[in-house]
Amino acid sequence: MTAPDPAPARRRLGVGALVVLVLAAAAVTVAIGMIRSLAAPVAVVTPVVTPTAGPDSDTGAAAVYVHVHGAVVSPGLYRLDADARVVDAVAAAGGFSDTADPAGVNLARTVTDGEQLFVPEPGQAPPESAGGGAPGGAGADGLVDLNTADAAALDTLPRVGPALAERIIAWREENGRFTSVEDLLAVSGIGEKMLEALRDRVRV
Repeated sequence: MTAPDPAPARRRLGVGALVVLVLAAAAVTVAIGMIRSLAAPVAVVTPVVTPTAGPDSDTGAAAVYVHVHGAVVSPGLYRLDADARVVDAVAAAGGFSDTADPAGVNLARTVTDGEQLFVPEPGQAPPESAGGGAPGGAGADGLVDLNTADAAALDTLPRVGPALAERIIAWREENGRFTSVEDLLAVSGIGEKMLEALRDRVRV
C-alpha cells in the first residue's frame, strides 16, 4: 500500500503560516501607529486677538487731535476720544510738570479737535497762536470774541461751563451776532453779576 504524499499538507501549513505572519505584521503596524499617535504632542491653537479698532479705522469711531504744550512732562500731539476732557489730554502728555500751575487750566472742559492746549506755570499767560491769536475764537489781546468763539474758548471764561457755552452759541445761531457784551444778558443763566465778571474777558 502506497503511503500518502506529505507535500500538500506541508503546503497548507506553509500558507497558513504565511497568513499568520501577514496578520501579525499588520497588527504590529497598527500598534506602532497607535503608539506614535498617542506619543505625538497635541497641537495648541493660540487664538488671534484682533486689536480694538482705533479712532482712525473704518468703523467711523470719532477721535480728536490735541496739541498739548507748556508745563507738561511730554508735550506733543495726542489722539484722544471725542469726548475726552482736558484732564485726559494732560494725562496723555505725562501729567503736569513740577513747575505747572494746575489751576491755570479747566480740567473738566471737553477738548476739541485741533485744539492747542497750553498748561501754564504760575503767573504765565498763554502764548499767541501761530496765526496771531489764540485758537477757538480768542484774539491776540486774549479776549474771547463772542461771535467767533467755539465752546472750548467760551469754556475758558470764569463761571462758564460746557452747558452755558453751548447756550451762548445757540443764542448766537438763533439771533445772529452779538452787537454788544450786554447782549449776554439775553442768554439763559447769565445775570448782571456774571456779566460784570465777563465784561473784561470778552469782546464782540
